[in-house]
Amino acid sequence: MKNYMLEALKQAEKASKKNEVPIGAVLVLNNKIIAKAFNKREKTRNVLAHAEVLVLQKGSKKIKDWRFDNCELYVTLEPCKMCTEILKQARIKKVYFGSKQMNNIDQDKLLDFEYKPNDCCENIIKEFFKSKRKK
Repeated sequence: MKNYMLEALKQAEKASKKNEVPIGAVLVLNNKIIAKAFNKREKTRNVLAHAEVLVLQKGSKKIKDWRFDNCELYVTLEPCKMCTEILKQARIKKVYFGSKQMNNIDQDKLLDFEYKPNDCCENIIKEFFKSKRKK
């Protein structure tokens, strides 16, 4: 089976190169990637341009529906509370994430979350903010 988290990490790397917070997301249906996205808040000047939201927009166009009952989401960083609510509304089947957020104390019980620790996911976000503090 394909490593979907690796694909999400590639998206995060694209974000980092564009001076965006390096978060990438991949939407999977029937073991096939149907959409990929990364954060674009700086570029779009849009607070809603999180990787999770953008990947759902792309996926919605692909499947011609807003319901993602049989889809899984792979994201490099644990979704924020806003994205968690959106994922719940979108009926995402399962969410896998590679790095935990420090401020997300309790995960939503209505979504099936699975933390898959990934050093690369942890490191890309740490290095991004470390480089910001140096400037």
